[in-house]
Amino acid sequence: MVLIKNAEIINEGRQFKGSVLIEGQRIKRVYEGLSVLEEGLNPVRIIDAEGLILLPGVIDDQVHFREPGLTYKADIRSESRAAVAGGVTSFMDMPNTNPQTTTVDALNEKFDRAAEISLANYSFFIGATNDNLRELKREGARRATAIKIFMGASTGNMLVDNYSTLEGIFSEVDLLIAVHCESEAIIKRNIARYTAEYGPDLDIFFHPKIRSEEACYASSSEAVALAQKYGSRLHLFHLSTARELNLLNTGELKDKKITGEVCIHHLWFTDEDYARLGNRIKWNPAIKGRNDRDALRRALVDGRLDVVATDHAPHLLSEKEGSCLMAASGGPMVQHSLAAMLEMSRQGVFTPELIVEKMCHAPADLFHLKERGYIREGYYADLVLVDPNRPWTVSGDNLYYKCGWSPLEGQVFSNKVMKTFVNGRLVYDDGIFDESCKGIELEKIR
Repeated sequence: MVLIKNAEIINEGRQFKGSVLIEGQRIKRVYEGLSVLEEGLNPVRIIDAEGLILLPGVIDDQVHFREPGLTYKADIRSESRAAVAGGVTSFMDMPNTNPQTTTVDALNEKFDRAAEISLANYSFFIGATNDNLRELKREGARRATAIKIFMGASTGNMLVDNYSTLEGIFSEVDLLIAVHCESEAIIKRNIARYTAEYGPDLDIFFHPKIRSEEACYASSSEAVALAQKYGSRLHLFHLSTARELNLLNTGELKDKKITGEVCIHHLWFTDEDYARLGNRIKWNPAIKGRNDRDALRRALVDGRLDVVATDHAPHLLSEKEGSCLMAASGGPMVQHSLAAMLEMSRQGVFTPELIVEKMCHAPADLFHLKERGYIREGYYADLVLVDPNRPWTVSGDNLYYKCGWSPLEGQVFSNKVMKTFVNGRLVYDDGIFDESCKGIELEKIR
């Protein structure tokens, strides 16, 4: 048994002084105040967490760990190390790998690989194509986190643009549907317009003009219309515009069939940062204006947006070179998501309780994860200790991403992840990893 004592616990909308007793993989007791251990409970290790905050482990519902096929820039081992160093204890990985995860066999192979090498808990999406509806309806597909549809081409070119296929997925597949929404027709029209006027070597400043508000809203509204028509459960990934928020409702997550996610980069950066960071902050959908960023922040607070994730999508820096039409889209973020959100809390943008709700509780509830996302007795002991007053600077020598860079290099964070427990085991301890610890598959409540 391990006792974490005297921590400032943030959980289920509350902050309180307390302690947590871990036995095996699970939380045995949660003590509020300066409670004394019951007789007969003798922990083998006591961690005095005075001055630290204790949170449930972060659950990131959208990452690209690049395995299989793209492991020269990331893999499940390297990126799960980065994840636990940032307080992320569970991840859900995307299907645009090589080969693509569009069959049950490919899905099962990814689960097998993660069991061997992942330091964090894991699950995987199965991807939709224009012609794999039969595969999505197989019983084995239910092992997946959900179905991922690219209703707009992005890295991996898994665009689903056949409307009858979309109708088939929304009407016939009884799984949560998660979508990347950008209208390919509008994107192509914008490319033609700007290249005709300015030539093919377009600067990064054109990226949010090409992947515009119109392109995002047209696709997101189509997905919402399909979900409403067929009564599907729909999750809109990485929303980036104020206009799209009109498609969402406030209210409790349990009452929603249509939910929305926002990513760290859309909450942190604006199009003003392209001058400083260039292609390093080229993501799809594009980072847009300050008004959009501020609207996304407000929507997280008022409940229209339900989940915060990263869309962690590493590339080599050499792949980020060139015009906005040539540079790869995506960047690494999973090591720094919690630090960035807590920094925004210090700035008064969010409360710590809201951060825990949107990064820990809500992903567990949305994806029906069994005994995850909360500090509760009997739940898995996925826990993070953070020093809220430990300034540090993001730099090349403290990055764990295989790609070796971050758009946040030079950023000073006032908080630091000190220890991360995955299933009751201390996998990360202030720069030291225990790689004998392995995560396990995230189980869904059926």
